[in-house]
Amino acid sequence: MSDTVEDVDLPYDEEASQQGKIQALEERLEVLEAQNEEMRDKLLDANAENNKYQQKLERLTHENKKLKQSPLFVATVQELADEGVIIKQHGNNQEALTEVTEEMREQLEPDDRVAVNNSLSIVKSLSNETDVRARVMEVTKSPEVSYEDIGGLKEQMQEVRETVEMPLEKPEMFRDVGIDPPSGVLLYGPPGTGKTMLAKAVANQTDATFIKMAGSELVHKFIGEGAKLVRDLFEVAREHEPAVIFIDEIDAIAAKRTESKTSGDAEVQRTMMQLLSEMDGFEERGEIRIIAATNRFDMLDRAILRPGRFDRLIEVPKPDEEGREIIFRIHTREMNVADDVEFAELAEETTAASGADIKAVCTEAGMFAIRDDRTEIRMDDFREAWKKVQAENDEDAEVSKTFA
Repeated sequence: MSDTVEDVDLPYDEEASQQGKIQALEERLEVLEAQNEEMRDKLLDANAENNKYQQKLERLTHENKKLKQSPLFVATVQELADEGVIIKQHGNNQEALTEVTEEMREQLEPDDRVAVNNSLSIVKSLSNETDVRARVMEVTKSPEVSYEDIGGLKEQMQEVRETVEMPLEKPEMFRDVGIDPPSGVLLYGPPGTGKTMLAKAVANQTDATFIKMAGSELVHKFIGEGAKLVRDLFEVAREHEPAVIFIDEIDAIAAKRTESKTSGDAEVQRTMMQLLSEMDGFEERGEIRIIAATNRFDMLDRAILRPGRFDRLIEVPKPDEEGREIIFRIHTREMNVADDVEFAELAEETTAASGADIKAVCTEAGMFAIRDDRTEIRMDDFREAWKKVQAENDEDAEVSKTFA
């Protein structure tokens, strides 16, 4: 049996013993308080973690509930009748008469899209049907291309600016003269002559909404889908007037109509007819200008070339000698060019080169300098680069003939 405190002989007086006990108890109290603080922190962390899992549980429960619900069907309001609302369900074109509350009836109009349940009761109204593909074609960041970056196309630039920019910036001039501004411009010419760069410069210069697309993006497999995208494209432009629509490679959907009976050709022709209607149909186009580009002018249907759709047909040819010299100077502005480089002489030697060819020559000349571990580009580099570009063009031409 162990001795009690009273049985033990203390080597010191009773007062000192009490003081030691108090000190020991105080130290023990400090330890307990620290442990209590630590446990409180752990409790707070546990509560926070519990709240997070509770929120996750509620979200998953809500999602599970939604997944178990019956899907809603899309329908269009046909008529607001005294007996209720006549709707037509998408897909099967089934019409139905359904009752709605007075509050919802005030929100509905003919042609509105609505969601209906299995009993064809209207659950909610849906937003505009505009295709998301049409909305994403809007250019939100201006291209880093200005008119100063385009050489040899002074006359073409002037005509494009008169057609697109002037009606937006100075509409009163056209009113004073008593004429309607040109509604569209078609740029045509060989590949690489600067047609797309002109459109980029317009997008950089104008404050109007700029919408870009390629003609191939309007070619679709299913009947009516391409025509719908054209409608939505112009609808987006009307919502953001003034607007400029740029259609690159328009020959993909505006080729001459033929007697072909294939479903693919028929769908392309339906898309083109919708484009013709939007460009100059029964409804006013509004403050919407159109720029189109093609290198197959001979393939275009005559209907799309008439005035009212494209009031200006602008040929963008390969640059002449003076234009080639300007283009060489533009593309070498940031390059470390040797003193022996003569741009006039290069322009004379690069006969029949397009603007894209000259840009390729400048890039290849720089690569020749890098290959020789030089930082300065010499005249011989440009000459060798032109030979290489010529050889590649000839090879491409031979390949085209082989598969023609």
